[in-house]
Amino acid sequence: MQLIRKAEQDGFTYTTVQGDSSVDVTALCYDSRKVTEGCLFVCMCGSTFDSHQAIPDIVKKGARAIVIERDTELPDHVTVIRVGNSRKALAHLSAAWFDFPSRKMFTIGVTGTKGKTTTTHMIRALLEHAGKKTGMVGTNGIFIGSERIPTMNTTPESYQLQEAFRKMADAGCTAMVMEVSSQGIMLHRTDAIEFDIGIFTNISPDHIGPNEHKDFAEYLMCKTGLFSQCRKGLVNADDGHAESVLSHAECPEMMTFAADRPADFRMSGLTYISEGKFVGLAFQITPPAGGLLCHVGIPGRFNAFNALAALSAGELMGLDEETLQNGLRDIRVNGRMEVAYSGDFTVLIDYAHNAVSMDSLLDTLREYHPKRLVVVFGCGGNRSRDRRYSMGKIGGEKADLSIITADNSRFEKVEDIIADIRGSMEKTGGKFLEIPDRREAIFYAVQNALPGDMIAVIGKGHEDYQEINGVRHHFLDREVVEEALSEMKNKS
Repeated sequence: MQLIRKAEQDGFTYTTVQGDSSVDVTALCYDSRKVTEGCLFVCMCGSTFDSHQAIPDIVKKGARAIVIERDTELPDHVTVIRVGNSRKALAHLSAAWFDFPSRKMFTIGVTGTKGKTTTTHMIRALLEHAGKKTGMVGTNGIFIGSERIPTMNTTPESYQLQEAFRKMADAGCTAMVMEVSSQGIMLHRTDAIEFDIGIFTNISPDHIGPNEHKDFAEYLMCKTGLFSQCRKGLVNADDGHAESVLSHAECPEMMTFAADRPADFRMSGLTYISEGKFVGLAFQITPPAGGLLCHVGIPGRFNAFNALAALSAGELMGLDEETLQNGLRDIRVNGRMEVAYSGDFTVLIDYAHNAVSMDSLLDTLREYHPKRLVVVFGCGGNRSRDRRYSMGKIGGEKADLSIITADNSRFEKVEDIIADIRGSMEKTGGKFLEIPDRREAIFYAVQNALPGDMIAVIGKGHEDYQEINGVRHHFLDREVVEEALSEMKNKS
């Protein structure tokens, strides 16, 4: 394939240092360990390794052309292309290599500090309820129909993204929804994608520090960057930084959604529902004219905003009213306010693993007026001890019973982590138990539940492992809840 020329026709800019830019290449590579004969290799400067240093080895393995972004010694017999930013170049070359697959689907990108995962799952649920096969990319992996491909990052590298889009299009997907992280934008992973709809959920200080964002201003700028590559934008007008996002957005058509402020899409009449097997919420969205009552099978006010974002996108896509009303009724997102059981009592699983998310979650669950609010949690080892103190304080103040247990102890002793949590919890006077084995802790919570109880198992969410002394052992909270329930049923 004359890859460089194909990308050039789509706006890829470069300088030919030597050789012929119309050279045929057999593959596109960016990992020096995976060079193949006749490939085009893109050199990048990473945080721990600069592949420019490996050019002699890359050429020795058979690379036919090389993309560089800085001066370096070059062999005479390969084509060399100079670019201003290699990551940006990789995105455009990857899109060309896979024949621009995202253009063959309706594309939606979701960015924000919180809510990306749930919102993308909701949009996918709406589209599939409407009969549209939909691919998805995010924290929980890449989804193509029933196939799930694990990923290391919320927004994978551009080559992996374009490869996934190609598989989606080939599998008959007519739509694609993805989480767009600020890191993904900053590192140009989403370059060469033009989204039909871009969504901003919210922003709060996060991902600031070494190898992430230097400050909040840069973090906000990267989030806003999504709106330079979409046809329509949707912004949460209730977020405190909405005006900044809207004023800096380059999208040709920007719209808003909100509950408390004027917006193009409004939520009203939010109701929390816990009836039999349905634990969730309902609200009206306007437009459509006169409002439409929609049911959402995930608890919590913050999930109402995620649903509002998804439903607003659904309106822009022209989904029918029945889909908007009922497409989210049975929604489930692994580890995100996931209802693992509802009956005489309710068990939820959530990824909340810091003070802010734990505080918000417990406040949310209080809205359902449980007989008792029980929380099962621990804290990860080899992380800030302040997290343990603050989570212990919140558990003591806001739960009727806290069960302190293990959560990825890593190279620390579970007992030491629990002692730190206990220290702050004792100061609150809150009731608590210590059960270091997480499986035993979940079994105790489930098998000692009282009618009307709401049990929150938090900290790990979708994670399917426990990390102990550097080794990951299979462990999924939902599976353990199901085992405890099964044992109860067999004994009755």
